[in-house]
Amino acid sequence: MYIHYIIPDYPNNVRLIVSDEGFGRNDFIETERSLVVITAPGPGSGKMATCLSQLYHEHQRGVSAGYAKFETFPIWNLPLKHPVNLAYEAATADLDDVNMIDPFHLDAYGKTTVNYNRDVEIFPVLETMFTKIFGSSPYKSPTDMGVNMIGYCISDDEVCCEASRQEILRRYYASACSVRQGLSEPHELHKIELIMNSMDIGPENRPVVGAALRRSEETGAPAVAIELHDGTVITGKTSSLLGASSACLLNALKHLAGIDKDLLLISPAIIQPIQHLKVEHLGNHNPRLHTDELLIALSICAVTNPMAGYAIDQLDKLRGCEAHSSVILSHVDADLFKKIGVNVTFEPKYQAKKLYHK
Repeated sequence: MYIHYIIPDYPNNVRLIVSDEGFGRNDFIETERSLVVITAPGPGSGKMATCLSQLYHEHQRGVSAGYAKFETFPIWNLPLKHPVNLAYEAATADLDDVNMIDPFHLDAYGKTTVNYNRDVEIFPVLETMFTKIFGSSPYKSPTDMGVNMIGYCISDDEVCCEASRQEILRRYYASACSVRQGLSEPHELHKIELIMNSMDIGPENRPVVGAALRRSEETGAPAVAIELHDGTVITGKTSSLLGASSACLLNALKHLAGIDKDLLLISPAIIQPIQHLKVEHLGNHNPRLHTDELLIALSICAVTNPMAGYAIDQLDKLRGCEAHSSVILSHVDADLFKKIGVNVTFEPKYQAKKLYHK
């Protein structure tokens, strides 16, 4: 374990940062290899600060060390307002990242490239460090030190643009629900809304949203919709036996398996004992089957009904499909959709009015 200390006015006070009272206070991490990879669980986690601190300490020990970074997003050679780069902004709304033209690259090369605020802000520190170590900096801009080639790999720009628009919409619903649950600040949602407005997109660009809301309005209860890869939209309503997520999942599996939607795949004799266990012994107020319970019941029925087993075999075909719920899903249903690879979003409202929601 090694300790890094807080440096006042970081990253603006370069003189303090590149001194014995700045990086010099940090523990030096002993390494044995000439090439070291620094990785961490997410943005803002200290990867760059660790590298810069190590460069300072290596210099103090007479070692001429170098540094480079792999930066996935934003993509430097796509336009500033390209949907892929805007999707990155939406994904980092909680970090308040802002895509911007790299002023250092423009000044050095006369070329317009895209970077983001944190790398631009820290670049003077890096440039000063390299100048102290080598006499000059090998990098003239943040883009120089973090180039990737992803922009050259796009073979169908419209496919990438549409995927980015869908990602932004998913981020919007995730943020809206997080704000509703008290887990995020409203400004994060407002930032994504500004991005959506600049792209002229909204819920109408996500077909499953309208389908789920219409189904909910028709039944007066929560509903879920799934869009399959061929564009078919399957819906599910709340019933006395199944929750909306379970009903939609079952209907989708039936459709993919070519099974008549009215064919009974799960015997009531299987459902009723599960409901009894939930309500009478486990203290649940909702007797309806969640998605995981539905699949277990379907698996049990597959022992005597091959059609049930055939329906389960269709689960892999749902990977990458889009889904939407008219209410905030339970953790059980949301996690199940995630496990089978369905990109699910939900409206920022609860099914019932309670003082406390799990």
